[in-house]
Amino acid sequence: MGLLFRSLVVLLMLLSSSWLPIVVAQSPASSARELDAVLQDYAYRAFVHPRTGVVYDGTVPSNLTGIKVAGIRLRSGSLRSRGVKYKEFDIPIGVVVQPYVERLVLVYQNLGNWSNEYYPLSGYTYLAPMLGLLAYDAVNLSATNLPQLDIRSSTSPIKIQFSDVKSVPDGSVAKCVWFDLRGNVNFSRVVAKSTCSTVQQGHFALVVESTAPSPAPSAPAPSPVSHKHKMKKNMKKVWIFVGSILGGILLLVLLAMLLAWLKKYQQKKKMQHMEKASEGGEALRMTSVGSAKAPAAMVTRTQPTLETEYAP
Repeated sequence: MGLLFRSLVVLLMLLSSSWLPIVVAQSPASSARELDAVLQDYAYRAFVHPRTGVVYDGTVPSNLTGIKVAGIRLRSGSLRSRGVKYKEFDIPIGVVVQPYVERLVLVYQNLGNWSNEYYPLSGYTYLAPMLGLLAYDAVNLSATNLPQLDIRSSTSPIKIQFSDVKSVPDGSVAKCVWFDLRGNVNFSRVVAKSTCSTVQQGHFALVVESTAPSPAPSAPAPSPVSHKHKMKKNMKKVWIFVGSILGGILLLVLLAMLLAWLKKYQQKKKMQHMEKASEGGEALRMTSVGSAKAPAAMVTRTQPTLETEYAP
């Protein structure tokens, strides 16, 4: 029975492992992080004839109309010693890049009317579009899906001067909001008129607390997946389908082996039962007959009678 139990455990493990890829494949990444990857790609495409320190405005696809993206390539040492004024961002001297790279690209994002789609903030209203500042390695300007570098100001903070700002409702106070790369939300006070500050990269906006009831939750933001990403997803589905078929075949083979073992096990138990039953009869005493041994009864049931005993 121990072998039977182990076989059932193996079958359960096989079933669990065959379903695991499907569960993992159905776990989507954050739409905001997908947007960062897509905008990094289109910002890098703007570097046709790249020059250090020059801002290159990128062009986004039609399904992201309203979003602005740009890129600027800088030397890490120059950024730290000189700083840079980049769109709405005023980056001071003393910015440290981790991990260190010789050149980096600062990708600028202006999400426009997509701000609330990718960064919904319950109970607040956006006064200015969400602005993003992300750093990437510039060693390969045709690379995609790059990890972000970490930039931090070691002296004075980075200033964000918002330009397209709505008027603040009477009785309300504008606040700065910052989304870090892990999706955490941080609020801070406005340091000057329409100006926020930070010491590291992320996404920033001006907001005000909503006075009206919060609207119903909007539908999830559409994922800006390119044709290449769709092809990868289709290939993943094909591999999952093929893996499921192979797993099913292996499962059938194991079931057949288990049934064969059960049949053999039952036959063995039946033979053992028959042998035990045969050993339960009356044992006969062995006696020598010449040079051979033969079983002999312990008691003679019927005494022999000679014919002469019946003679008259």
